[in-house]
Amino acid sequence: MNAINITEKFSKFSQHWTPKIIAECNGQLVKLAKVNGDFLWHKHENEDEMFIVFKGTFILEFRDKTVELNEGEMIVVPKGVEHKPGTINKEAHVMVIEPKSTYHTGNVKNERTVENQEWI
Repeated sequence: MNAINITEKFSKFSQHWTPKIIAECNGQLVKLAKVNGDFLWHKHENEDEMFIVFKGTFILEFRDKTVELNEGEMIVVPKGVEHKPGTINKEAHVMVIEPKSTYHTGNVKNERTVENQEWI
């Protein structure tokens, strides 16, 4: 067991929309992602997804509303809820906590889907 320095972990990568795994706890993966611009509409049929913002402003669009999250804020997207993550003009740093079986593109498989997410 060692302490994990989240700031240091964010400094180890620059790619957007490619979550990096930093820990596992009770079948849940703790991931870090740098995001910029729009992602894609998707949902997770069987998994909730938690987002915690460490830097910048993170946007989650839902079919009926948009939620803006700032540094230090979090949200849980319940399973089955369609959403589209994104930012407005600037990079954001986000921690994602979700079951090990979860693809970051949910029910959508395309060129943005990362099959084997990297541990850092």
